Amino acid sequence: MSHRIHDLPEDDRPRERLLRLGPGVLTDAELLAIFINTGVKGENAIQVAQRLLREVGTLRQLSRTSPAELASSRALGPAKAAHLAAAFEIGKRAEREWAREVPMNAPELIYKYLAAEMQCLAHESVRVLLVNTRLHLQRDEELFRGTVNESVAHPRDILQVAVVHKAFGFALVHNHPSGDPSPSAADKTLTRRLKEGAEILGLNFVDHVIIGLPGEHRGQPYFSFRENGMI
Repeated sequence: MSHRIHDLPEDDRPRERLLRLGPGVLTDAELLAIFINTGVKGENAIQVAQRLLREVGTLRQLSRTSPAELASSRALGPAKAAHLAAAFEIGKRAEREWAREVPMNAPELIYKYLAAEMQCLAHESVRVLLVNTRLHLQRDEELFRGTVNESVAHPRDILQVAVVHKAFGFALVHNHPSGDPSPSAADKTLTRRLKEGAEILGLNFVDHVIIGLPGEHRGQPYFSFRENGMI
């Protein structure tokens, strides 16, 4: 079998099929093959894509793979890995553009915005969502990465981001890789100190949302401090 998509019969080439019939008719492997373009000895680009999916599992899991990990995969290398990583990032940003058009003042919206990304993580991640006076998303920044069950977040660093970027307010979001979004004692202490600091600085502390996993906890797969009267 040919090692280049260009050498395949025209009716079998993913790019030509996409242009003729639309992207929806292509398999996951065919879509990936458009970016991979050339194969290796014994595998064309489609087969390389199929192998990648077998090794990683799903497109979502592949999209969470770091560019460095992608680059280390056989038949990709830095250039192709960069193409794939850029394509995944464009998709993520396009999917989340709605968040800049609605007020981010409800925990279910914050959950919708970050759940798919944060539920795939095997470590704790602390994110700060900065909002303007209309409570529309102004900036999204990851401040800390921790271990499986712990992250190191200091109120000073969180508040500093909001001040530096002249935000009207902020929401704090972090995940619990265990799947249970119930707040720990440390989560409660951090929230209390953030509330005190935000009041002093005149910042709107929108919410602190903990993201868990569906089915791992009775009720919602997230915990909102504001919804529970703790902010």
